[in-house]
Amino acid sequence: MAAGAGRHPGSRRRGKESIISLRDLTRRTRCHHSHEPPPPHNDRPFLSSMKTQHATSVSERALLVGVTWKRARRVPGMPAGEQGRESLAELVELARSAGAEVAGTMYQVRESADPATLVGRGKLDEIRAEATAHKAPLIIFDGNLSPVQQRNIEAATERRVIDRTQLILDIFARHARSREGQLQVELAQLNYLLPRLTGRGTAMSRLGGKSGGGGAGGAGGGAGRIGVRGPGEKKLETDRRRIRDRVSRIQASIEEVRKQRALRREARNAVPLGTIALVGYTNAGKSTLFNALSSAEVLVSSRMFATLDPTIRAIRLPSNRRVLVSDTVGFIRDLPKGLLTAFRATLEEVQEAALILHVSDVSNPHHDELDEEVDKILQELGVAGRPKLRVLNKVDLLNSEQHETLNRSLARAGETGPVLVSAMTGRGIDDLLRHIDAALPIDPVVTLSLRLPLAEGRTLALIHALGRVLHSAVVDSHMTMDAEVPASIARRLRLSQYAAGGTSRPPRT
Repeated sequence: MAAGAGRHPGSRRRGKESIISLRDLTRRTRCHHSHEPPPPHNDRPFLSSMKTQHATSVSERALLVGVTWKRARRVPGMPAGEQGRESLAELVELARSAGAEVAGTMYQVRESADPATLVGRGKLDEIRAEATAHKAPLIIFDGNLSPVQQRNIEAATERRVIDRTQLILDIFARHARSREGQLQVELAQLNYLLPRLTGRGTAMSRLGGKSGGGGAGGAGGGAGRIGVRGPGEKKLETDRRRIRDRVSRIQASIEEVRKQRALRREARNAVPLGTIALVGYTNAGKSTLFNALSSAEVLVSSRMFATLDPTIRAIRLPSNRRVLVSDTVGFIRDLPKGLLTAFRATLEEVQEAALILHVSDVSNPHHDELDEEVDKILQELGVAGRPKLRVLNKVDLLNSEQHETLNRSLARAGETGPVLVSAMTGRGIDDLLRHIDAALPIDPVVTLSLRLPLAEGRTLALIHALGRVLHSAVVDSHMTMDAEVPASIARRLRLSQYAAGGTSRPPRT
């Protein structure tokens, strides 16, 4: 396996190797009646064989299957079954982000789920025929399959089968860059893999027992064959134990990284700056907006989950306050709860934010429904009551009629309505900065006349960095200056002790 808790955390290559690829992960969850032969059994530990990097140059042909229910919750204004088709279209984008070649899609509306196969035996025959016609060795279901359902579908279709959760895990594995991100992906993958380990034959045969051929006896069996008497533990049980041990080590490593991140955040909070977190549905344009606000060069990609690791930059607002802006992972419907728990690096920035910018792709006709999914996740994170500013992005993609409709709704909403921007063209960015300035907790700017010793280099640097110096001069190893700084900064730096003869003026209105 890749580096554990004892390896150097900066080893990026070893961290990448520890993440299980889609091909390797699905191979380990195949049932015993799959037509592909099991991986060869050797004396290397099970987990060491997981060092499989992604073959990004090879595209797997995949058939995508969507299933929805007749009695599912209806979305106002959306025809019956349309929500399931939207979800299937989203699965197409997810599959492409994972490097798959979409060979075709199938869709079924059912009264309820079949406990054994999800879709029923008749539909499985259709899926098998469609996969054969399209020469697709992989079938991806738009939903979560139980281990039993996955094994039964594989047996009936003679194809590898994965579900939506497994696909999202693979995309996360491709895009994780930081050490913590790689550990979190591996942890989620192993927790997903654990209940799905199964198999039979030589690769999963047990060692020892009275018969020597797989009996349940103890180490003292006298009738077993020479060389195979042992504790009687199955290979399957050994693999599960090793996975649990690896999970424990990963959790310890993540906790160590989390403590380091908490120390960095504490150091950052020593200079009080408001934090703004960008949240929104995946592919809503958060990274593009982040770049437009901060002049950063964060990766911008139309592929889903292109941004996983948090990125933080400082920006200056029209009131001359400096704040921190954090770009976060995109949300998605049915996001695995294990990933919500695992990706604390990004989500903690949301929980610590003084203001949340909820970014929506206004060009998407169903953006209201997607916003509801984001609100559900914010509710799970416990930040639903945090100050929030809605930002409607990609207005440059609207036609004139859509613009008029949107402007009328904004006129009715008044100042509390969302802000229209185009992160790609820069339209509305200045207006957004003004709204951020107004929405952040009040921190008035005060004008001070100060006289500081030149030895107070850190204080002088922070005044220049976090405020605006109107005038300064050096007099007898001291610097006299008139400066505008936020009141919270003035209190934290104790600037009142450097006031020059009571010349400080009241806060600027």
